[in-house]
Amino acid sequence: MEPEHVAYGMRSSYGLPHVTPDMVIDWERGTAAPTSAELTALAGMLWCSVSDLADRPRTLREHRVARGLAAEDVARTVGLELLVYLRMEETERWRGTDRQSAALTELLDLSLPDFVTVSGRDGKLAELLRSAVTTRWQGHVRPAAKLLPLDRRLLQDVLRQLHIAYQRTRTAGLTWAGGTAAPEAHEAGRDFLDHVVDRFWSTVETTGPY
Repeated sequence: MEPEHVAYGMRSSYGLPHVTPDMVIDWERGTAAPTSAELTALAGMLWCSVSDLADRPRTLREHRVARGLAAEDVARTVGLELLVYLRMEETERWRGTDRQSAALTELLDLSLPDFVTVSGRDGKLAELLRSAVTTRWQGHVRPAAKLLPLDRRLLQDVLRQLHIAYQRTRTAGLTWAGGTAAPEAHEAGRDFLDHVVDRFWSTVETTGPY
């Protein structure tokens, strides 16, 4: 289908008179992003699901759109005023109560890593994990337990494994020439730290259950 065909179908079949071929081209190139309504209509035009068109959702809005839900539906189900919920989407940080969080998790089928991300705790988790693997991991178990609803013994095991893995990564990349470590060691360690959150959740998954 040409952009003209897609735009025409979205206008005539989905009630979006503002959609133009240039907009469709911008979406294809990644220079612009469709709104929730536009993405739903686009998926309908292309005979696919919204999730087929988007990367793995990360933000609260992306999870909602991937489920094909309107903001009003989510706000009503979790027990929030619409404007309050929309503000959370705009700031990309969920701030509901425990009951509301449970309702949101069920409605959007969020995994624990997903919920941590939409709650805006990824940055703090990454900072904690980087410190744990580069220093003494034992001192980071309590802060991790406050941040995440995970069993303390599981956290101990996972942090210990990550610490060992990081040290081995650094050691494996070391070659000595005149007493100076090769750049490969630094690069390997930096890559480990850059992806430490993903490594954490994969280790939790294999070590679990949680």
